[in-house]
Amino acid sequence: MAFEQTSVIITGGSKGIGLAIAKVFARTTQHPIILIARGKGDLETAKLECEKEGASKVHIFPVDVTDEKQLSEIDFGALNAGILINNAGSFLFKNLQNTSSSEFEEQFRINTLGTFITTSAVLPVLKSQTRALVVNICSQASLKGIEHSGAYSMSKHAVLGYTRSLRLELMDTSIAVTAINLGQTFSTSWDGVDIDPNKLIDQEDVGKLIVTLSQLSARTVAEEIILAPQGGRVNPM
Repeated sequence: MAFEQTSVIITGGSKGIGLAIAKVFARTTQHPIILIARGKGDLETAKLECEKEGASKVHIFPVDVTDEKQLSEIDFGALNAGILINNAGSFLFKNLQNTSSSEFEEQFRINTLGTFITTSAVLPVLKSQTRALVVNICSQASLKGIEHSGAYSMSKHAVLGYTRSLRLELMDTSIAVTAINLGQTFSTSWDGVDIDPNKLIDQEDVGKLIVTLSQLSARTVAEEIILAPQGGRVNPM
């Protein structure tokens, strides 16, 4: 089956950036969509939104990306997975000095371990495809320390290191691997933070970028991309 007909998996796909990515794929491609998130109700709503945007088919799975057993119960082969977008994550806006060990561990569990476990579950299917793509949503916090979200920054540094290593391991395969070091983007992560949403990256621009990545020839890969707000860093970050 042609790459254009393979399914796109989006973790954290029930809302925010993940849902925005899914809607762009629904609107502009023929890829069936697989949405993975913890909340069944949000997933059902997201499925309807994607169908309204023109999705050819939408599958939803209410699972935790850090749970290997739950992920193992999804038959990614039968779903003909060809694109994996590791978007699920958690953002902690807190100084390191005030961050508890449990909060620190949770940032790594969701942001880093979740990416690793999900990719490991899908990779055997991607290797069977004539072409495939893994996109890990990293962060500009993957590239430098962040004063008010150190635990988040550390976890995202780890995701970028994982992505770079995975790219090297898969260089001789048909699987392209891309890290998007995403700047401040309008999403539910900013709930409760006093920030101007109109200065943040448009969520749908992330989706447009990934669709473009999926349309590159098999001879080309964008290894790392930095996406930033046009006006630069937005306060209070």
